[in-house]
Amino acid sequence: MEKKQNVPALRFQGFSGEWEKKTLGDFGNVAMNRRIFKEQTSETGEIPFYKIGTFGKEPDAYISRQLFEEYKAKYPYPDVGDILLSAAGSIGKTVEYTGKDEYFQDSNIVWLKHDERLDNPFLKYFYSKVKWGTLEGGTVKRLYNKILLETEIVLPEIIEQKKIGKFFASYDRMIAHQEGKIRKLQQFRQAMLTKLFPREGAAEPALRFQGFFGPWRHTQISDIADVIGGGTPDTQIEEYWNGDIDWYTPAEMEGKRYANGSDRKITELGLAKSGARLLPAHRTVLFTSRAGIGKMAILGKDGATNQGFQSLVLNDYCDPYFIYTLGPFITKCAERIAAGSTFLEISGKALGALEIMIPTKAEQEKIAKFFEKLDDIISLQQEMLDKIQKLKAALLEKLFV
Repeated sequence: MEKKQNVPALRFQGFSGEWEKKTLGDFGNVAMNRRIFKEQTSETGEIPFYKIGTFGKEPDAYISRQLFEEYKAKYPYPDVGDILLSAAGSIGKTVEYTGKDEYFQDSNIVWLKHDERLDNPFLKYFYSKVKWGTLEGGTVKRLYNKILLETEIVLPEIIEQKKIGKFFASYDRMIAHQEGKIRKLQQFRQAMLTKLFPREGAAEPALRFQGFFGPWRHTQISDIADVIGGGTPDTQIEEYWNGDIDWYTPAEMEGKRYANGSDRKITELGLAKSGARLLPAHRTVLFTSRAGIGKMAILGKDGATNQGFQSLVLNDYCDPYFIYTLGPFITKCAERIAAGSTFLEISGKALGALEIMIPTKAEQEKIAKFFEKLDDIISLQQEMLDKIQKLKAALLEKLFV
């Protein structure tokens, strides 16, 4: 059998030769901060104290500067650039220490205190692709020091490590920049929602497109739409399934604006036996009514749903995208009156009785076009982010052994 070459599939120009197989323990030891007890923390303070639940997020506990300075001087503390690693909870999550005054929960948040033969950025990207497991090959529930130190790493000389680390750091900057653009667009969208729709107690919005004036009118959902529930045909009868009619479940709704095809399909006989109805495209807004109320999508072609929906089949007075955009308000009201002990659910009758405010059809269409275009821009930026992340993941496989 031919011996496997420890070389990556893709390599920067000027580098050759096999990479070397080592363990992380060959380069150093596991380090962690001194233990902090609960009575030494407070909800406010000078120095953030990150526990496993807040690692990489916002802190919810603090320690005094006096304690911080004392422990930092006496006990292990990370250097700038060290890669902090979660050893419990979401195992393998990393945060690069940037030099801020902050402290970390002992044993749950650790770092490899290593020598100059190992480059921190290279180590960070190695962590991102390694599959943590027990020494016997099982699933790891906690990253004990022994497991970490005996984890195998195949790596080149330090110069090539630095080249690889720098390359992927540029991808991380692109990803962060793209995430920032999406975040700003989403914040702008939220701000426009508050301005283009009336606030509670107001008859008109704070901001209006030119040519529109006068108060919006109060109406019940049942006055602008038929509220239609769904149903499920018998799963044991083959003749009901694998037909041509899209049949949606709430699990499919995450992140959808338009429902243009379902994971499962039913036959006409299945529809007849399900208790569901065929919902018309372009006039129906799907609305999940249980176990996660308020996921919405505009039906792009005729279809049906299971009983987890109370869908809105709109009359000619309403623009579907306007109602979709109004979704957060409808959801908030629906959750307020939903009932159930195992999970919250809103009935079709209760949803139909909800009161909303709507302007004329012309103003609805103007608002709908504005948000549809904005949502298209956000979706495009999200697609770009997804492509960058996928390319980075592919290159990680190619540039590492």
